[in-house]
Amino acid sequence: MLGYKKAILIIKKSKIKINSEIILSINSINRVCASDVYSPSNYPAANNTSFDGYAVSSKDTRNLTKKKFKKFKILKTLAAGDNPKIQKIPKYSTIEVMTGAIIQKPFDAVIPVEKTKIFTKKKKYNYIIVDQKINKNDNIRFEGSDFKKGKKVINRGELIKPQHILAFKALGIKKILVKKIPKIVFFTTGNEISNSKNIPKWKVRNSNGFYLKSYLKNFPIKFLDNKILRDNEKKKFYNEIIKNLKTDTDIIITSGAVSKGKFDFVPEIIKKFKLSNFFKGALIRPGKPILFAKFRNKNKVFFGLPGNPISSAACFRFFVYPFILTSLGIMSGKSIKAKLKNKFVKKKSFTRFVKGLLVHNSKGYAEFKVLKGQESFKILPFTKSNAWGVFGDKKSVFKKGDLISCFSL
Repeated sequence: MLGYKKAILIIKKSKIKINSEIILSINSINRVCASDVYSPSNYPAANNTSFDGYAVSSKDTRNLTKKKFKKFKILKTLAAGDNPKIQKIPKYSTIEVMTGAIIQKPFDAVIPVEKTKIFTKKKKYNYIIVDQKINKNDNIRFEGSDFKKGKKVINRGELIKPQHILAFKALGIKKILVKKIPKIVFFTTGNEISNSKNIPKWKVRNSNGFYLKSYLKNFPIKFLDNKILRDNEKKKFYNEIIKNLKTDTDIIITSGAVSKGKFDFVPEIIKKFKLSNFFKGALIRPGKPILFAKFRNKNKVFFGLPGNPISSAACFRFFVYPFILTSLGIMSGKSIKAKLKNKFVKKKSFTRFVKGLLVHNSKGYAEFKVLKGQESFKILPFTKSNAWGVFGDKKSVFKKGDLISCFSL
């Protein structure tokens, strides 16, 4: 039986190729960027004012003081979006500008409106009074001060988020290369599984597929939850595998029927196919019976997850999820190192995925609390958790204060 690290290494080496496609950038939310994206132009596209006020030439103010002031004639008013072109600009002239208005030569500074002295005559204001030196570039937002042409907007392998959509639109990036959406086909197994609202005590409500589907809701994955496979449906399962090997399915996942019981038919059926990088069982808890295989000469893989809810959730988080990230070219999220708040004991050779609470103490240090009820059938502690604690092999007793790796749920 493989240790966790070796099992993960096999899975990552078995990554599948996900092709790319060009789509409209406005439709790219939650897609994986397939190439670095660069700004096609400077942003802002030209110098503009950061305040409402009056644009002046700093040279015209060089020798001005309270005693030696000048009247600057207001030539026109410019709002953001107005064409800034002016035919003739005499010395000691100004333009009334609104925030975002373009600033062109000879103007190179802006006096904010609240600091402006207006010269009024007959209830009209045609001039402003300038009685001090105005520094060049005061209150100017410079061309390209946010994005220079050729500046990287997003890296290959990043998940596109709303802030990226904002940048794409502002920069005029209309189309973008993204990874195609992988397709997952999921089967729940077992006579005990039911989709009914009211069930007898010997039945179990179908939940694992709904958990996985909700987990991937905001992720670029097409998730198809199929009908339940019953204990006597080996042939049907075999035929379903054959069918999906001929389609655009990328990942096939089952929940249940992977252990050693009389009706655990998944390993028997999967072994009928030509496989590479196969393993059955790992030194982990929960999820020890996990099964993985890559179909030989096919760009497709299979994951057999255990049926217990927490076993299924843990195996998905620590096996399937990293596989998806690797295949899409996304950098895996790093763990958070946290101090253990309470003692934890496990079998030395096993890696344990533990439900718990990750908090920060008054000094800002991360701490992890192991919750009671770590059995794989217990869902209540999972609803109270916000992180998984990973307790590695080669150690049995973890004392309060020991550092462990934590991962978001």
